[in-house]
Amino acid sequence: MNRVYFFAGCLLSLGAATNSPVIAAAAAAAHVPASLSVDQIVERNVAARGGLAAWRATKTLTMAGDMDAGGKPNHALPFVLKEKRTRKSRLEIVFKDQISAQVYDGKQGWKVRPFLNRNEVETYTPAEMKSAAAEQDLDGLLVDYAAKGTQIELAGSDPVEGHPAYKLKLTLHNGEKRNLWIDAGTFLELKMEGEPRKVDGRLHSVAVYFRDYKTEHGLTTPRVQETAVEGMKQTYKMTISRVAVNEPMDDSLFQKPQLAALATLGPRKP
Repeated sequence: MNRVYFFAGCLLSLGAATNSPVIAAAAAAAHVPASLSVDQIVERNVAARGGLAAWRATKTLTMAGDMDAGGKPNHALPFVLKEKRTRKSRLEIVFKDQISAQVYDGKQGWKVRPFLNRNEVETYTPAEMKSAAAEQDLDGLLVDYAAKGTQIELAGSDPVEGHPAYKLKLTLHNGEKRNLWIDAGTFLELKMEGEPRKVDGRLHSVAVYFRDYKTEHGLTTPRVQETAVEGMKQTYKMTISRVAVNEPMDDSLFQKPQLAALATLGPRKP
């Protein structure tokens, strides 16, 4: 889930939307033990997600599934997200029998968006570069957070969808902010908020909800991630059907995309 906020930006650029209502936090107060420090909360979160050793041993991570694209009826878009240390990522989405791609090599980023009739390789905008550079490695925001230059403050507690949760305020190495809610029972992530996103020319707060955790290859990850945009009834859901750990990935996957190579892939499901 480390790149889910940047991933949400891709959903917004596609104009994807579901017809489900924005998920609201439970109104009733919930009990959260007040005796835990930030480091204790982080330690329990990392343990719940598989443990520090397992995440440090993970060199590549692949997630594949479908994302909602809205419409009547709603269409599901197949996607594949590949990540490799250090901070390399490649996202492919099949849209109207065409492959769109977002690629980041850890320093530079490119995108191919045929769904907008842009049949060329574009470099990331300054805003996209800032967002991509702010994202952490494939192990997420909390694993080895201090070494990554992240500062964390405990900001009390809030219930999220009926779950009592600790609220953590994160300041990333580049100054960007994140709010992260950790379940007080399972210590898994429930919700994340980042800096506002521009939609239809206006800035909106964006929240990502994490659900349906499963353990595979020793790692526990959410299989459903839903993005809610402030002021909008539609939400953006991503369902992950496959997670693979340490699959071989050549560095060429994370270089500037080649249009001819994308075209030869053709429509496919992950």
